[in-house]
Amino acid sequence: MELRDIEIFLALAEELHFGRTAERLHVTPSRVSHAVKKQERRIGAPLFERTSRTVRLTATGEQLVKTLRPAYQQILDGIDEVSASAQDSDGTLALGTMGLQGWLIRDAIDRFQARLPAARLVQKDISPVDPLTPLHTGEVDVAHLWLPVHEPDITVGPVTHTSPLMVMMAASHPYADRESVCLEDFGDLTFLSHRSPIPAYMEEVFQPFYTPSGRPIARGPEVATWDDQLKATFAGHAVAGTSAEAARFYPWPDLVYIPVRDAPPVRWAFAWRTDNRNPLIRAFAEAASAEGK
Repeated sequence: MELRDIEIFLALAEELHFGRTAERLHVTPSRVSHAVKKQERRIGAPLFERTSRTVRLTATGEQLVKTLRPAYQQILDGIDEVSASAQDSDGTLALGTMGLQGWLIRDAIDRFQARLPAARLVQKDISPVDPLTPLHTGEVDVAHLWLPVHEPDITVGPVTHTSPLMVMMAASHPYADRESVCLEDFGDLTFLSHRSPIPAYMEEVFQPFYTPSGRPIARGPEVATWDDQLKATFAGHAVAGTSAEAARFYPWPDLVYIPVRDAPPVRWAFAWRTDNRNPLIRAFAEAASAEGK
């Protein structure tokens, strides 16, 4: 008998109602019914007496409850014990962040370190021009990335926050005195290009390849790092798409940030390689998801 089926059976034995059991376990009533029927076929006797109005345990069902409940609780206690042991882990977790974004996720980091004081969290900077390579190579266990991330070997956690999109450009640029631009204006601009294996679907979040009407968006000089982006933009070689936080953390002289009024907000989340077995990854993901708890 599978653990999930045991859970369903014991919950139904308490609720004596298929609908309430399904709601309690976040499954469908048909899933509850299927689990019960499967066990009745296996045992060879009915476990419940069902009418249109009532559900009652049979003698066989009552006997099965007495047998399974302590065993099931022992399994749960064992899982909790192993989980508690993992909470005391003194291992190392390598966290990759992009400059200023590391400051914005400070609460998640603090919660993780408060929960696992023996764990060692090492922060590493990852480049927005090449955000996925550190995960693929194992240089970092968890990376804080903008979405979407559609890589088959990477698991994405919940969204941490969103950022308005802005265009970074030299103060001498013809568009620099505008209060805002729209995505269609991108067709009149030349954006920096990335010298890296960044997926096109990630690059176009900040720097689309076409305007909403279908006009191609020009690409200019190649850059390999965030510092390259700042310097090339400052020099007036091209413009770059960036999150609104950059305007606060990188207020360079003669560099301006123009809001993109019709762009969807950029979503950020933690991600990790699915086959990475570091137990601290799960602990960090749980801490990051526990805002306000």
